[in-house]
Amino acid sequence: MDKTIELVNAVKDIQAMPSVIVKVLNVMKKPTVSMKELGDIVIYDQSLTVKILALVNSAYYGFSQQISSINIALSLLGMVKVKNIIVAVAMKPMMSGAGDKELWKHSIRVAAGCEYLAKLTKIVDPDEAFIAGFIHDIGKMVLNMNNPKMYEKVIEVTKAGHDILDVEKKYFDSDHVRAGSLLAKRWQLPILLANIVSYHHSPSLSSIPVPCNLVYTVDKIVQENLDQSALDKDFLKTLGVDIEDIEDLRNAILQKAELLIAELT
Repeated sequence: MDKTIELVNAVKDIQAMPSVIVKVLNVMKKPTVSMKELGDIVIYDQSLTVKILALVNSAYYGFSQQISSINIALSLLGMVKVKNIIVAVAMKPMMSGAGDKELWKHSIRVAAGCEYLAKLTKIVDPDEAFIAGFIHDIGKMVLNMNNPKMYEKVIEVTKAGHDILDVEKKYFDSDHVRAGSLLAKRWQLPILLANIVSYHHSPSLSSIPVPCNLVYTVDKIVQENLDQSALDKDFLKTLGVDIEDIEDLRNAILQKAELLIAELT
């Protein structure tokens, strides 16, 4: 059996996408969707209701008035933002291990950074950019859940300056891109998200390289040890970002992301 298939099959907890995400994605696929349909999914999930109310009243969105009604909160945020929040909250329990907690935070940082840059540059839709950034590393869940101690070793070796895909292949005979691609197929993720999962390390190979390159760029920017030489300077130019401004951009993204992490934790 192919090693990637074996790794994904071994993790029963992620064989199926969380049911609340399935419900939301199915609702959002409809040509016309009412806020009530989305609200009906949220209102019966206490955790989601609490998180959405906390978030809509947080500095992340900066609404002037205090919101206590979930229906008003949903209306203010809009359906796509609500969908993104639901995905982020519903995925959190799947990242409950020691290594996965940091993975969840990293995913939120990349999501917030992609949304932030998309708003600045208009290069892609900010809401699509958020969910693309959040979902990009789902393959790491597979590897970590198969063998958390071994994946800790992967992280340790990677921090020493080695390429993460090479290190994962050495320890798992596969990598998070392959595992994530298989999971994306099983979850029947939309084409955009499946591309992000499969090509966020090699954007030029994707049929939709711009969003993949955005995720790749933000992923590099929010790393603990920023390596500016790893950034695609041509793509930064298309964003209108000078390499000299990267530290300021990184700080702005991380500040924004920490607001979101604080509300969703």
